[in-house]
Amino acid sequence: MADIVSKKKRSQMMAGIKGKNTKPEVAIRKALFNKGYRYRLHKKNLPGKPDLVLAKYNTVIFIHGCFWHRHDCHLFKWPSTRPEFWKDKINGNKTRDLKHLKELRELKWRVLVIWECAWKGKYKRPLDEITMLTEKFLKSDLEEFQIENVNKCPDYHSAFGK
Repeated sequence: MADIVSKKKRSQMMAGIKGKNTKPEVAIRKALFNKGYRYRLHKKNLPGKPDLVLAKYNTVIFIHGCFWHRHDCHLFKWPSTRPEFWKDKINGNKTRDLKHLKELRELKWRVLVIWECAWKGKYKRPLDEITMLTEKFLKSDLEEFQIENVNKCPDYHSAFGK
């Protein structure tokens, strides 16, 4: 299937996709800051350059896009054009994510991943719920956790022991 926009326009569109300071990232940062949490951004000396680093809680937070990180949810769909390129690109991202998670765990960091589908789509959660779940993780003893859309998430009450 041919692309519906020119190569130049597609290049401009792809260049406009931000990797840092995305709307969901800024929203969770503001919500946590307003609740008194302090953090560092995109620490280059940590595997994967986490979006947020809360040293006091020995926790890193990644805010992942479901497409770019191949999340198994309703927002992910393999592109129909250039399938081999996208398969290599997206699978490479997924492999790198798993490597960074392993490295962070070896360094004794706790890891929270907040998925894009928690923020948008037909099964999204309200920001205050995402913030509450983030706070529960920070106060818990869990080493890793993921916040996903309402259709995919486990029973959070049992995950946090309440």
